[in-house]
Amino acid sequence: MSASAVHSLWTMASAAAPGDAIDKIDTPTIEYAQLSPTLIVIGAAVLGILIEAFVPRKTRYYAQVFVAVVALTAAFAAVVGLAATGYGTTKAHIAAMGAIAVDGPALFLQGTILLAGLVAIFTFAERRLDPVAHGARVDSFAAQAGSVPGSEGEKAATKAGFTTTEVFPLALFAVGGMLVFPSANDLLTLFIALEVFSLPLYLLCALARRKRLMSQEAAVKYFLLGSFSSAFLLFGIALLYGYAGSVSYGTIAKVIDGSVQEINPALADTMGNDALLLIGAAMIVMGLLFKVGAVPFHMWTPDVYEGAPTPVTGFMAAATKVAAFGALLRLLYVVLPGLRWDWRPVMWGVVILTMLAGAIVAITQTDIKRLLAYSSIAHAGFILAGVIAMTPDGISSVLFYLGAYSFVTIGAFAVVTLVRDAGGEATHLSKWAGLGRRSPLVAAVFAVFLLAFAGIPLTSGFSGKFAVFKAAAEGGAGALVVVGVLSSAIAAFFYIRVIVLMFFSEPKADGPTVAVPSPLTMTAIGVGVAVTLVLGVAPQYFLDLANQAGVFVR
Repeated sequence: MSASAVHSLWTMASAAAPGDAIDKIDTPTIEYAQLSPTLIVIGAAVLGILIEAFVPRKTRYYAQVFVAVVALTAAFAAVVGLAATGYGTTKAHIAAMGAIAVDGPALFLQGTILLAGLVAIFTFAERRLDPVAHGARVDSFAAQAGSVPGSEGEKAATKAGFTTTEVFPLALFAVGGMLVFPSANDLLTLFIALEVFSLPLYLLCALARRKRLMSQEAAVKYFLLGSFSSAFLLFGIALLYGYAGSVSYGTIAKVIDGSVQEINPALADTMGNDALLLIGAAMIVMGLLFKVGAVPFHMWTPDVYEGAPTPVTGFMAAATKVAAFGALLRLLYVVLPGLRWDWRPVMWGVVILTMLAGAIVAITQTDIKRLLAYSSIAHAGFILAGVIAMTPDGISSVLFYLGAYSFVTIGAFAVVTLVRDAGGEATHLSKWAGLGRRSPLVAAVFAVFLLAFAGIPLTSGFSGKFAVFKAAAEGGAGALVVVGVLSSAIAAFFYIRVIVLMFFSEPKADGPTVAVPSPLTMTAIGVGVAVTLVLGVAPQYFLDLANQAGVFVR
């Protein structure tokens, strides 16, 4: 720009009369009270980092556990407070300048994530399962995460009795991202939330005390495949922005159904181009299906579940699924309902593949963590059957299933941490033979979780499956329900097989022992059993709660 042009701009600006309106940048309005659950958790995570920096090593563990438990409890109380004051129903609205939705599904999923996170933190904090090493109690995590497995540095750290307390702020950051993910109301917020909860999980997967190399391999696989899925998501966001001229869910939905009023002149050539819409939507859905572990985007699941520290596996299997399904529901029901004739046939294929592949491949597994990983893939298929329904019952059934499934999962992985031999956790199925005779209570609790996964009546698994299959059938997906029931029958075979192995096989002389946990792990397992039985025997109150919470704000 020439000097004279700049000069004329200055003179025009100075010549403007004092009363003339000059365009100002509006101050952003942030509803801090309605965002308080997320702010509490992120604030506690930052405090956890300061504890790592300034608190003496001896007292760090207690400070971190205290901060994490208080933060998750306070955030859950904030969610209950928001729901009680009507933000889930009558006062549901879009907050934070259009970035975050405060509505029934968001609050229900946030409450589920916070409770699952709280129970998972108890398993993170467990320090009684491994024998005391060099006079100090040890946990499931590497003594010094940055050192090479088997190196002198790691041996010295183990001998000194170090514990990796930074797992608590990492878990809190992951929970913070998960709280935003299902409530994001624009695509950029969705992407940022995805990264905020994924990056801590990549690190947590690499921190196993035993089987260090397998743990690091799992983390690298998860990181590389997660990066691909993030790239797909980001590319899809770019294409949808080109299509709609906005990243806001509401605006994209309006452009799709043709009710948009103003066209962005800079994007006039591409707005309304259906190729951009179809490819962009497909890429974003692909990124979310990776997170829920649906076939054919499930490749990371068995390896990561097997290699990660078991408390982290339980946390990931429960909380990540809840957050990812919440985001997928909001995307399909709020942004892309006008595209349902395009995406429903594809999703049918994904659901059928996911249910059958998860159930059939699980039969061949000999490792209990891999078996539970393939079981989680099959469950992703069952939940997707509810997502496809495209009815209010579809939303509420998925919310209920996620709430029920997350506690069964954390409880099951908490039981896996108890069965140990000289090498740490005994995860090979042959080691579990005769466990019912050696430790009847632990075997009975695990059997309850397996029956819930199988969907046997009087467990939460049956109530959840019945709800999603009923919604799918009423939504016109009766064929999916038939495939779902067949998959459930196949899956029941390998769950019952493990129960038979535990109770009707002879225990081996050199078999594993069952460690006596502290009250922390006992609480995690107790909560899992209680939720499984309560939601199985008397699910109606919670189904009604999910029904009330099942309306998205638009």
